[in-house]
Amino acid sequence: MKNAFSSDQHNNTDFPLYLHKVPRHHRPESGNPWDSLERGSQRPLPEVPAELCIRITDQAPHELSRTTLCVIDLLLNGDLLRLRSEEVADTLHISPTTLRRRLRANGTNYQSILDHVRRQRCTVMLEKRWLPGKCVAWELGYAEVNSFYRAFRRWTGHNYSDLKQLYI
Repeated sequence: MKNAFSSDQHNNTDFPLYLHKVPRHHRPESGNPWDSLERGSQRPLPEVPAELCIRITDQAPHELSRTTLCVIDLLLNGDLLRLRSEEVADTLHISPTTLRRRLRANGTNYQSILDHVRRQRCTVMLEKRWLPGKCVAWELGYAEVNSFYRAFRRWTGHNYSDLKQLYI
């Protein structure tokens, strides 16, 4: 039996398949290995409303870090019932500690962003039509309707039941 690793012949058929050399013209251009990382970091920044950024951090979107903008974007477009800070950190491929540190560098935190995004989404929902409080609370990711009612009172200074009178 012929030894697959014999040095007598240098034919590709003498080596196991995983040791075959790929012909030079079929190899992808490797270039600088950092180029692929650079291309990945050149993805466009998420589009987030400027007034929301200013309300959250007192800074315009162009002054905020990519991490903060991505968190705002994820919360604006995601399922608030399922998105917790740990899941957001996983989505951004960073640790929860790094997420907290980067948000703190922009003068904010996850809970503050979440609260402002909930308020924004509530406003957009209620501009169209009145919805029962439990529907709005569920959509905004509140575990209990009473938590939503307290947040609504904090945001507007009015009870949610007072809002229903405006729509009727």
